[in-house]
Amino acid sequence: MPSKVRNSLLWILKPLEGDETYFRKRMFGCDAAYVDGLLCLVVADRDEPWNGLLVCTSQERHAALIEEMPALHPHQVLGKWLCVKQSNPAFEDVARRVTSLVLSRDSRIGVAPKPRRPTTKLR
Repeated sequence: MPSKVRNSLLWILKPLEGDETYFRKRMFGCDAAYVDGLLCLVVADRDEPWNGLLVCTSQERHAALIEEMPALHPHQVLGKWLCVKQSNPAFEDVARRVTSLVLSRDSRIGVAPKPRRPTTKLR
């Protein structure tokens, strides 16, 4: 049964809707944004540590993104990704900046999703 709880952070993904490769998918009770087939952002409107914007990237790219947006920090559970908490005063500015980087195809943002294992049909 689909969740009836609406994510209050979907406004962050609005600018992506005009991109023909964009799609949104529910992930862990959050909303994930894909562009060009890459998982780019996750907006999480839940209890900590799932509250804010997660930027899907690799650890090699952390320093450059944090230098540009110091409010970003490694997520406490998914340390390979960066995040900014909704309570951070810079949250809205960082969200807008990160979204514009996704739209400009900044190579620091986006990870290839892991392929799903094929399901075997039982006879």
